[in-house]
Amino acid sequence: MTRALLYFAFVKAMLIPFKHALHMFQQNRYELPRYKMWFKDNYKTIYKLFLILSFIIMSLLLLLFNKGYMRIIVSCGLLLFAAYFYSEEKKKNYIKPLVYTARVKRQIAVLVLLVILLIIICNLMKVDFLLPILALIMPWLLIYPLGFITEPIEASIRNKYMNEARNILKDHSNLIKIGITGSYGKTSTKNIIQSMISEEYNSLMTPASFNTPNGITITIREMLKPIHQVFICEMGADKVNELRDLVNYVKPSIGVVTSIGPQHLATFGSLDNIINEKMQMVELLPMGGTGIINIDNEYIRNYKIKNQDINIITYGINSMDADYRAKDIIYTPTGTSFVVCNDNDEVEMNSKLLGEHNVLNILSAIACARVLNVSWATIQKGVKNMKQVEHRLELKKVNGYRFIDDAFNSNPVGSSMALDVMANMPNRRFIVTPGMIDLGAIQEETNKEFGKKMKDKVDVVILVGKSQTKSIYEGLEEVDFDMNNVHVVDTVKEAFNIVYKEATPEDTILLENDLPDAFSH
Repeated sequence: MTRALLYFAFVKAMLIPFKHALHMFQQNRYELPRYKMWFKDNYKTIYKLFLILSFIIMSLLLLLFNKGYMRIIVSCGLLLFAAYFYSEEKKKNYIKPLVYTARVKRQIAVLVLLVILLIIICNLMKVDFLLPILALIMPWLLIYPLGFITEPIEASIRNKYMNEARNILKDHSNLIKIGITGSYGKTSTKNIIQSMISEEYNSLMTPASFNTPNGITITIREMLKPIHQVFICEMGADKVNELRDLVNYVKPSIGVVTSIGPQHLATFGSLDNIINEKMQMVELLPMGGTGIINIDNEYIRNYKIKNQDINIITYGINSMDADYRAKDIIYTPTGTSFVVCNDNDEVEMNSKLLGEHNVLNILSAIACARVLNVSWATIQKGVKNMKQVEHRLELKKVNGYRFIDDAFNSNPVGSSMALDVMANMPNRRFIVTPGMIDLGAIQEETNKEFGKKMKDKVDVVILVGKSQTKSIYEGLEEVDFDMNNVHVVDTVKEAFNIVYKEATPEDTILLENDLPDAFSH
């Protein structure tokens, strides 16, 4: 009876840690290599000293006094920790909570089987004294066998759905497919293209950030209808061959490369890998296809395109030889105006979107729309009426305060442009940021440069996560930023408390990047 109580307490003590482990596995895209990197960077925050000592002491007590009364005492200790974990969990306000998808439910079923197997082994080997230590470490370590066991199942399900999606695409033989990729600017460009061409075409775009195989498959299977004439497909990649596989899957005839930069270096391994992978969008186009590329980006401009059977259209702001170029750009706190030059055409554009990189995104969309013979008048209307892209330099009012929400996928170029936008804002300027991630060996230096660039462009800096933002803090110190106006907090909630205490409705608050919980520390 006391042994059964001990096993019950063992399971209860692991419930919340198991939830955390699954949560982090989900935020790391269910990929064991990414989870391993996260675990390596965060195990010190998981294993707090008082927890380690407490669970070791409980194991030692069971080893030395493995009697019924001691099993009851240790069971009570485990149940107290279970209650503590639960109370701490209730206090947390996750940026991206665990989503109980069908995949997660399958993983939970496998975890249950693994725990039952673990209990059986412990019982047969008479090693009950190990249960407290196992309760501490197993929730995090069982993710590894879980990943190995479930991956073949998930691959089989994924392949089944992807084959269904391929057949749907084959049935749409006249469908014009536009692929969009880049280190940044993909989602904005997709939304802008949709705004321009939807006046003349019945078009479908992948929603939100559905730029993975699963997201694209869901879009095709559940949303693509025979009435659609154009499919605008955002394609993301953070490792070698991922984009190549997506291009071969969707088979676009028009490919847009918005930008290339040192993003996801930790998983790509090198900048050359990023360049070669992103340019697969152009290299894999069919004969007669059209590649639309940003030649203001030095990596794209210097890339030697090997596919000679396609048409290449270029765009840029600083590149005088671009096929589509913007000039006479005027930025205001409420939007942007500029003139588009193409051959003998010079057309004025007005947009609610902010920042130079949005001008580039608009140019790429204009080039794409012109390939589809959309009129200049329709393009002007689309540019003027397009909505701001959510979380990407989105100007909005929250509780009466003016925010610029640039929370998604912060990167070296985008964050720099966001600061340029802030430089044009009136009154005091605040920035709330946890910095940038996935930059591999250059992450610390890039974040330090980010801190340096804040000088004279923002007045108050609020850094979220002491460890994560250490390099930004050092950069601010190096340029003699007024450190009395720099705050370091642990959570976004604390950051907003400072904003609402110090800012006024006439000020501007930039939200630069919104890291998942796995990366905020």
